Amino acid sequence: MPLDTLAQSLVRIAIAAGGPVASVYAHGCATRWKADGSPVTEADLAAERLILERLAAAFPGIPVVAEESVAAGHRSELGLRFLLVDPLDGTREFIAHRNEFTVNVAMIEDGSPIAGAIYAPLLGQAWFGGTSSYTVPAPPGSEAADLTGARRIRVRAPPDTGLVALVSRSHADPATEDYLSRLPLTERRPMGSSLKFCRIAEGLADVYPRLGGIREWDIAAGHAILLAAGGTMTALDGAPLRYGDPGGDFRFPGFLASGGFSLPAFGPAVAI
Repeated sequence: MPLDTLAQSLVRIAIAAGGPVASVYAHGCATRWKADGSPVTEADLAAERLILERLAAAFPGIPVVAEESVAAGHRSELGLRFLLVDPLDGTREFIAHRNEFTVNVAMIEDGSPIAGAIYAPLLGQAWFGGTSSYTVPAPPGSEAADLTGARRIRVRAPPDTGLVALVSRSHADPATEDYLSRLPLTERRPMGSSLKFCRIAEGLADVYPRLGGIREWDIAAGHAILLAAGGTMTALDGAPLRYGDPGGDFRFPGFLASGGFSLPAFGPAVAI
């Protein structure tokens, strides 16, 4: 299957999963806390149920690693290809009734993200990437998402006036601020969820460093979209990110994302 066709399949599933997310958002729900201290709501669970059902039909036999399933103790035997799912990235934004949360789905092959899809239900916009990257308007929960209005996106060249950095709204830390102080910035913009990857892929921002631990399902879809848009994403030391943690924790110590130019390595000597 061509990578752009694969990405289209993923984005249709992500858009469909936005239906239950938007519904729960509108009607409200209780929040509980998982063992790792992260929140989970009925929106996370409902979206994941729909995504797993659709992925099983579209990609039979391909293992799926999904956030809430992993939290419940489910483990899949991974092959050369597997899928990574974050049914609601930015749950804290969702709980706070901000609109910066997304549904994320990605295909991994031989440790690298080859296709990904991100959908922001309350923004009515989706992004997807395989060989190239695209964005498309989409109302929440569209069952047969119309992708004819998709527009190709690319990263931009670094502006002469300085870089625009995107930083986590919920996970700010001194190490990130110290790192950003070394870059020629003109602006820092706080933003929730994996939208940060999409904004760089669209050419609306330039850098997104994350210098603290993060799970693979949080970033795989954004990584795929950014790469297909001409961007760059590495581990903190500049090495490639490899997905499919054999230890089963599916955690990276951080990453450096940019619009197609190299960022200085963070370095292994600095504590995370």
